Amino acid sequence: MFKKIIAAGLVAGLSATAMAADTYTADVRHLYPLFEVGHLGLTTQRGRFNKATAKITLDTAAKTGSVEATVDTTSLDMGADDWDKHIKSEDFFNVEKYPTMTFKSDKFSFDGDSLTAVDGTLTLLGITKPVKLTIVNFKCGTHPANKKPVCAADVSATIKRSDWGMTKLIPIVSDEVKISIPVEALKD
Repeated sequence: MFKKIIAAGLVAGLSATAMAADTYTADVRHLYPLFEVGHLGLTTQRGRFNKATAKITLDTAAKTGSVEATVDTTSLDMGADDWDKHIKSEDFFNVEKYPTMTFKSDKFSFDGDSLTAVDGTLTLLGITKPVKLTIVNFKCGTHPANKKPVCAADVSATIKRSDWGMTKLIPIVSDEVKISIPVEALKD
């Protein structure tokens, strides 16, 4: 009998923990991964991806979460058709062979109630490497326009593109790539 009571208690506890986590889907109208690289030692050039999705599970009480994000690399936008074609080529994103890149994580870091970092893996050009995302302006509440529960943040990271085999024109085009992603995720 004692074992049944403990088992029931464990099941109830695990169920309560699972129920405490909420799932969110990023609003694709406000999810545009941006990147910037140094160009010729003269300027900083920027591009973005016009199509991305993300699903986030968040338990602020337990300070845990997970994220799975996919970026459609074919949606790359450099602002000029010929430049888009060049950056989509085998020399850079090779979108014909690798039409997506993904980020996955189940390691969230909090400072008090604020999410501050997410450690995960980025798969780009068929290579998976660890990446740490820095989170600022994290907040959850009611969306002012649609009145639904929302969590939002500004996400950033700096990577070396050579870690994923993207070495064309280094150092003319910098190896260091700064990434920024605005995220507004609505509760499912």
